[in-house]
Amino acid sequence: MTHFLSRALVVAIFWVGFHCGSVLAAEPTPAPQPGKTLNIYWIDVEGGAATLIVTPVGESVLIDSGNPGPRDADRIFQVATKVAGLRKLDHLVTTHYHIDHFGGAAQLSQVLPIGTVHDNGEFAELRERPSDEYLRFPCERRVQIQPGGGVELQSPADQTAVKLTCLCARQRVIQPPANVRLARNPLTDEAVKKPADTSDNANSIVLLLQFGDFRFFDGGDLTWNTEEKLVCPFNLVGEVDLYQANHHGLDVSNNPVLLKSLRPRVAVINNGPTKGCMPLTYGTLSQLDSVQAIYQLHKNERMGEKEGNTAGEFIANDSGAACQGNYVQCTVAADGKSYVLKIPAKQHQQRFDCKSALP
Repeated sequence: MTHFLSRALVVAIFWVGFHCGSVLAAEPTPAPQPGKTLNIYWIDVEGGAATLIVTPVGESVLIDSGNPGPRDADRIFQVATKVAGLRKLDHLVTTHYHIDHFGGAAQLSQVLPIGTVHDNGEFAELRERPSDEYLRFPCERRVQIQPGGGVELQSPADQTAVKLTCLCARQRVIQPPANVRLARNPLTDEAVKKPADTSDNANSIVLLLQFGDFRFFDGGDLTWNTEEKLVCPFNLVGEVDLYQANHHGLDVSNNPVLLKSLRPRVAVINNGPTKGCMPLTYGTLSQLDSVQAIYQLHKNERMGEKEGNTAGEFIANDSGAACQGNYVQCTVAADGKSYVLKIPAKQHQQRFDCKSALP
């Protein structure tokens, strides 16, 4: 009984803190340096996913590794080593077992040591198994991520705390303890179901990154019905500053009740020239009164200029045929109260205040 009560108390404290926003030898993580920023890089893998997080102490998390072959692994390597200054990846999170999300990991591991791999592991409902190459590439260890857990990151006592929490995995959504009451989300009445998704997209790992007031949502390729479970009948996420469009901006994902509940200030769509950034998703984001900017990895070549593309200055790569692999970067201030979105290849940058930092 004592053990049960202690565990319940820990869970309750975690929930309140979370919801309020509060092989090769490993190289040691650099010592903490006061005043350092947190950085996120959306690496262009042309319709796949590769999102790199580098904390103020130099700890790194790569969320997804793009497609197989030399192109994507090399692009990740170039940004990680030459832009972010890394010599290893401390963590790799594979959100689900589709090849545009895990395909580059094995080749990347040959040129950049990988520490802990976090993924869905083996589970009873698994229908789409990753390749043997993925399952066998060298790393320090592999763990099955759990809702309510996440990736443990260093948070020096003299600096803003960093948290990377798993909100959902294998269609299991984090829930508040029984003694924590949440108000019913009024958008629940707008929710519309779609046919059940039997692909591994529905099993996507959903992550929330918190750094001071800053909150970033990355849901992999999570699809419509599971998205609804995150915010209906209770909003288990809260509002966010930065939203990575689920599933490259496809309309089988990005449920409007999710987007209206998260109310992001900035959205980044990791689309390809002919993949993702579809009309319902783009339209919903562009019509949200909270959204101040939408960034795209690619110009959407399937749609007209006005129907499915943000302003040119917010698009990292204008042409699929002559793609240079330009990345988008977010730099969060050391106090976690503001952030800057950049497209270095276009000399573009724009500053935003975090929601909780506003008067």
